[in-house]
Amino acid sequence: MRHEDLLNWNKEIKELPVFEKIKYILDTIPGKKVFSTSFGIEDQMITDILYNYVEKVEVFTLDTGRNFEETYDVFQSSQIKYKNFKFKIYYPDEKDIREYVEEFGINGFYRSIENRKQCCYIRKVIPLARALKEANLWITGLRAEQSPNRENMHFLEWDDTHNLIKFNPLLNYTLKEVEEYIKQNQVPINRLYKKGYLSIGCAPCTRALQEGEDFRAGRWWWENGKKECGLHIHKDKNN
Repeated sequence: MRHEDLLNWNKEIKELPVFEKIKYILDTIPGKKVFSTSFGIEDQMITDILYNYVEKVEVFTLDTGRNFEETYDVFQSSQIKYKNFKFKIYYPDEKDIREYVEEFGINGFYRSIENRKQCCYIRKVIPLARALKEANLWITGLRAEQSPNRENMHFLEWDDTHNLIKFNPLLNYTLKEVEEYIKQNQVPINRLYKKGYLSIGCAPCTRALQEGEDFRAGRWWWENGKKECGLHIHKDKNN
């Protein structure tokens, strides 16, 4: 993939509405295209839009084994509403989980940041690598206002880790705009969202936000500093 191609495509879609951005990219970029969903509100919006292009994109999710019951409920609702999508599920390796639990304990991720990152690596990063192995385009629900390290991202970026193009169609969307779309189009969302869970991950590692807290404060709340699980490592190489 040439750097110039990414620059040109970013220019082409910069001012387009999200629907046209997605159509343009699906029509223009060759190869296998996949969308990863964790069934958060942004991902649900993208799923609803992508349902117009069932034949052009595959949808997958990572089942870490520690998800909320409410997450499985919205997964089920999505399977019913978007029945022509075959949601592919990627699981962590049973051997990796067993060895982790034997060494650190079932909830060993609370004991140190290193332990937590290792748990994320086993349950998320490794399965993601399998899911993206043959893909040329990875569609995500990332938004710039979600965290400071995402503010310098671009709609299209080259992902060195997985050797593919990463597409963030909702990058410049506000949370209010996403909520309006969800309401207008009757898109199913996680019941926890209305209880203050704006960013929903594994159940032991997610809590509801308190008034005035940052969007990511409910994730790994016992840690300080930048909070990421390793799925989205941003390197600004497209300026």
